[in-house]
Amino acid sequence: MAVTTLDPKSALVVIDLQNGIASMPTQPHAASDVIARTVRLAEEFRAHDLPVVLVRVSFSGPDDVPGRTEAARGAGTATPRPEGWDQVVDVLAPLGDAVVTKHNWGAFHGTNLDVQLRRRGVTQIVLTGIATSIGVESTARAAYEHGYHVTVVTDAVGDRSLEAHENSVSRIFPRLGETGTTDEVLALLP
Repeated sequence: MAVTTLDPKSALVVIDLQNGIASMPTQPHAASDVIARTVRLAEEFRAHDLPVVLVRVSFSGPDDVPGRTEAARGAGTATPRPEGWDQVVDVLAPLGDAVVTKHNWGAFHGTNLDVQLRRRGVTQIVLTGIATSIGVESTARAAYEHGYHVTVVTDAVGDRSLEAHENSVSRIFPRLGETGTTDEVLALLP
């Protein structure tokens, strides 16, 4: 089912479109396509005086996520990450947008994202970014738990795993909110 409506106080929340993550191959949408669609959305949200929140992830030293996992940690955790890996991609450089730095998969835990949104009167978030099954899904779950209406832009998200992406889009997101394409979301802007 396609997205049905956007609240008058919706915000675009962009997950991890930063140098080190956007340089990885993603499926089913290439990172360059995810970025291009997100830029279109950001320009329109700004033109309609709706908030854009750029979320970036950064880990270093004590900020590295602790805990044992069976899966190997992401690339770069054993060696230093390149300079600027955690900076938002240039084409999305903040233009008065809120920037939130997270240290976990989701954008709510340990950040001021909820405060940023509530101060702006936001009742709905529209999500884009990488990776669908990690940062985007974790943020969608927390947004739902915080009482926000959630919309995920399905052609403006990508993942390293096609199977994980498809699971999130077909099984998880419909239980947390609505999904739609970039064009469907843009058509609903006031």
